[in-house]
Amino acid sequence: MRDPYPVYRRLREEAPLYYNEKYDFYAVSRHADVEQSLPDWKTFSSARGNILELIKSDIEIPSGTVIFEDPRVHDIHRRLLARIFTPRKISELEPQVRDFCARTLDPLVGTDRFDLVAAVGAEMPMRVIGMLLGIPEADQAAIRDATDENLRTEGSGQMDFTDGAIPNNETLVDYLDWRRENPSDDLMTDLMNAEFEDENGTRRTLTRDEVVTYITVVAGAGNETTGRLIGWAGAVLSDHPDQRQELVDDPSLIPNTIEELLRFEPTGPSIARYVTADTEFHGRTVPAGSAVLFLVASANRDERRHPDPDRFDIHRRIGQQLTFGHGVHFCLGAALARLEGRVAVEEILRRFPRWDVDWDNARMAQTSTVRGWETLPLVLG
Repeated sequence: MRDPYPVYRRLREEAPLYYNEKYDFYAVSRHADVEQSLPDWKTFSSARGNILELIKSDIEIPSGTVIFEDPRVHDIHRRLLARIFTPRKISELEPQVRDFCARTLDPLVGTDRFDLVAAVGAEMPMRVIGMLLGIPEADQAAIRDATDENLRTEGSGQMDFTDGAIPNNETLVDYLDWRRENPSDDLMTDLMNAEFEDENGTRRTLTRDEVVTYITVVAGAGNETTGRLIGWAGAVLSDHPDQRQELVDDPSLIPNTIEELLRFEPTGPSIARYVTADTEFHGRTVPAGSAVLFLVASANRDERRHPDPDRFDIHRRIGQQLTFGHGVHFCLGAALARLEGRVAVEEILRRFPRWDVDWDNARMAQTSTVRGWETLPLVLG
């Protein structure tokens, strides 16, 4: 986990279609193969989940889990969320995101060190998702902690789905019941009231369980991944002080820096799919019924796609970004993640132009779906 890229390089060169006998899954590592396969939802299905352990568990996926569905049901449910994640609504959040960063970082000015993940990475995404859902600040930390705990893989190294594909977050459930009696201008209220035509042609609103699933997915997807992006910004820019200084001198380079960070250290290194029909990679057949991991983190560093791919370059022209997926499941929250990452880097560099990481006390999070820093102490210069 600390540095998977040498193994990814070997996979691309020696086994672009790799089979792991112990855990019975295939892995695809080259950019062209990942880019071509992800949009092919008929062959590479999300209906059993997009996490390897979930696919292998073969448990029932609750309705409304849009990231674990295929068209046509997927398209119906995604349209409901797309009403919320419009460019206009995302851009309207920027002043609040910036204000949160300022309130968080200003008290740290004059100190000699702080933990970037604890101060910003674990806090800001939670606040933003809380704003979208309409959850009071007092309850946001409990919801984030419960969501993050479901992703942890301590001990066995594998996620536990004994409580279902989408374990209930009791705090969210309680809040939903309260919000039903006290509607407001937020995502939760919108979802409860949204009318749509379901896959059976019935005009209706979402059931209570479906709304719970929706908001649980949004809370989980929005917290962990964006927080890890902010952590990677601190780690990678510490390792590249010359490029960091360029950003201090010219903040207009920051949006492209976020794209390069997403390529260089994607917070979600792999995407799993269930194979519905025999398919071929590099002269070998992946049989129907298999599980396959598309190694996005490897594809992002494929020299066939990106020259000198192991070099971090804030001026790189990236083009198609695989980190948010590709095709019908392209991440609905991509614009929000980019906004949060950009604003965080802008506000951090405005106050702290130089830092080093205390690597002896930095610790990576242990999950099988998201890769990033649990703690990242910055020593300010």
